[in-house]
Amino acid sequence: MSEQPAVARPAPSGRRLLTYAVLLCLAGAGLALYAATRTWSVEITTRPEPLSALRDPHTGGELLPWLPALALVGLASAGALLASRGLGRRLVGGLLVLVGLGIAAGGGYGLTAPDRDETNLLWPLLCGLGAVLVAAAGVLTVGRGHTWPAMGARYERVRPGAAPTAPGSSDAGRVDAGRTVAAWDALDRGEDPTVN
Repeated sequence: MSEQPAVARPAPSGRRLLTYAVLLCLAGAGLALYAATRTWSVEITTRPEPLSALRDPHTGGELLPWLPALALVGLASAGALLASRGLGRRLVGGLLVLVGLGIAAGGGYGLTAPDRDETNLLWPLLCGLGAVLVAAAGVLTVGRGHTWPAMGARYERVRPGAAPTAPGSSDAGRVDAGRTVAAWDALDRGEDPTVN
């Protein structure tokens, strides 16, 4: 029997990695935000007979008011990953790592807080899982984010008075106000602007 040579799998493209990072960020921050709004612990206050005990539930957000805010920062960072590029995107990745560490600290507090009568460990654990996802998105972004594609040029600000770009130049793919107006003028005259 002859062995077939191992075929190297191509590395994931930059666009795919960007998609993974955004989805990890959204899933992790969304999970952490949801878990922070659930009941983590219940304080029970006993009362004399025949009165029943008072139960005072506490959500993760009530115990740690900064936890939902961190999760919202993680959600907003997903949009920042799409809108930024280069060093700015790497800084967003570093912020995501810090947000993930902060959310993990909140989940760890929920697991170890001894001052409550009843505790529900599911929600702090899910908060910790969300923290891992957010931090993974941050690590991926810091390591590879500078190679990912940026938003299209149509979102860039066009400087007034900028000269139109020649079709064969390296900036030919950029949307330029002068070229765009010239193309529409050619269409108004009945000419095809794509024919040289």
